Amino acid sequence: MSALFDKMRRRAGRYLDVRPVTIDPPRGVLSLSFDDIPRSAWTEAGPILAEHGVKATYYVCGGLSGGRNLDLPQFEVEDLQALHAAGHEVGCHTYEHVSTLTLSPKGLDASLARNAAWVAERLDGHQMRTFAYPFGDCALGAKAVIDRRFLCGRGVRDGINSGRADRNLLQAIGLESRRLPGYDLEKLVHDTAEAKGWLIAYGHDVSDSPTPYGCRPEDIDRLIRLAKTAGLDIRPVGAAWEQAAR
Repeated sequence: MSALFDKMRRRAGRYLDVRPVTIDPPRGVLSLSFDDIPRSAWTEAGPILAEHGVKATYYVCGGLSGGRNLDLPQFEVEDLQALHAAGHEVGCHTYEHVSTLTLSPKGLDASLARNAAWVAERLDGHQMRTFAYPFGDCALGAKAVIDRRFLCGRGVRDGINSGRADRNLLQAIGLESRRLPGYDLEKLVHDTAEAKGWLIAYGHDVSDSPTPYGCRPEDIDRLIRLAKTAGLDIRPVGAAWEQAAR
């Protein structure tokens, strides 16, 4: 019964309280993002991004710093400072890496405030501008909280953002070994270019033997090369929002 109830709550969060925005960039856009920040998302993906001259968005949970998640080492503060200094966007998850389905709006706001303070203390006052829902779970009452604090919120529902979109639950595709075989990346990139849409990709760990939620270095390289060939503009989520949202 609990699983069914949570499924209904996810559907309510997806389809209700939509805060519409028009996505209309001058040309198609790709944004790369990494959730939770397993250490390999920086140590392995960072050099690939640097080789291509591409900036990504890293969604941070302060409570995971220096710890383990999915039995993988998570980022150290020095990693966060290095990726920020390299010009990548630092965005917000919940501090404790918990689903918004488990938090009241007041509890969510407190978690976000705690994360904001934690990040600002370590990144010279940096203010996070975009949010990604842990596990992709968007509780109905969460959207108003996200709307007050951020430019936009990103979920995990497959798709290209084009035309009318929900500013607090943008669509994305998973750079995850469990999802990648089901995508036609060439078509997704082509369709993004044709529609002048915004394709957001999210991943977690990066290695030759990734978890089901991670990808290989060559997967990142391939998507970037496809995007460049198609003429997509590659920007972090915050910068893409400023260009694409109307």
